Amino acid sequence: MKQYSGETRLNIGTDEEISIADLAATIAAAVGYEGKLVFDADKPNGAPRKLLDVSRLSPMGWHSTTKLLDGLRLTYDQYLASEK
Repeated sequence: MKQYSGETRLNIGTDEEISIADLAATIAAAVGYEGKLVFDADKPNGAPRKLLDVSRLSPMGWHSTTKLLDGLRLTYDQYLASEK
C-alpha cells in the first residue's frame, strides 16, 4: 500500500475462487467445528461462489502470501486471545 494513494477501494484477496460450501467447510476447520454443515439446496440464495477482483492491486506487485485456512486460523486465534 506504500505505492497507492488513490481514493478508490481495492480488493485484497487471493484471486482464487471458492464455493460457498468450501468456504463454510474451511471456516469450520479453522475454528475446530466438527459438526455437520447443512445446506438447503431447494432455496439457493445469493452467490454460489466468491472471487475478489484484484486486478487493480496486482499491477502494483501485491500478491497474497497467506492461505485462506491459515489466515482464518490466525484471525480466530487473535479473537480468542482478545476475549481473555
